[in-house]
Amino acid sequence: MSSIQGRLQGLSEDDIASYLVQTPGFFERHAELLANVELANPHGQRAVSLQQRQMEMLRERIQGLERRIMDMIRHGQENAALSDRLHQWVRALMLVPDPRDLPDLLVLDLQDQFLIPQAAIRLWDVAPDFQAEPVARPVSAEMRRFATSLSTPYCGSHTTIEAVQWLQQPAGVASLSLLPLRRSMSSPAFGLLVLGSPDPTRYTPEMGTDFLVRIGELASAAVTRLLPQGD
Repeated sequence: MSSIQGRLQGLSEDDIASYLVQTPGFFERHAELLANVELANPHGQRAVSLQQRQMEMLRERIQGLERRIMDMIRHGQENAALSDRLHQWVRALMLVPDPRDLPDLLVLDLQDQFLIPQAAIRLWDVAPDFQAEPVARPVSAEMRRFATSLSTPYCGSHTTIEAVQWLQQPAGVASLSLLPLRRSMSSPAFGLLVLGSPDPTRYTPEMGTDFLVRIGELASAAVTRLLPQGD
């Protein structure tokens, strides 16, 4: 016995673990050991058998997978609903017969489909037939330069910017998003779409803007009907 203890004293836990991994038939030859192995129960003070602990670990893993599956289903449903609302919005824009009606419908339907508290749109350098429309009201040169400088939508709490005053209730805006309108990424902006919310966390600098970029691109394509043709 003392010689066996002496040999064991020279082994580390890693040595034992390595031996068991490299000797897969060990527990087949000594199956009785598995029934006698007891482990601490992480959910209580009592010890449990190895088989019981394995069952608990498997149950926890299954529960984790179930939660992930439910999250995937929920996200899929949310994405499908979002895609449907985007489809309805674009369809409504395509059905507008008179370009003069486009800006108002674009804003109102956008608010309705995506529950946006406030929204507004301004265009500049529009075609002569539309220069008297409310959407073509004056915009400062500084605001135009700022719109052109945006490579992605701005999201944040800069509520003192000129574009906030285009909204129905500027004082009630705690966060906003500014979407530049342009023919292509390399083109200067010809307009700006403003989204405002009383919720300071609705539009933040850390949020993803992929969906807002898509909204800006679709809005840009729709309102080009008010720009000079051939530009």
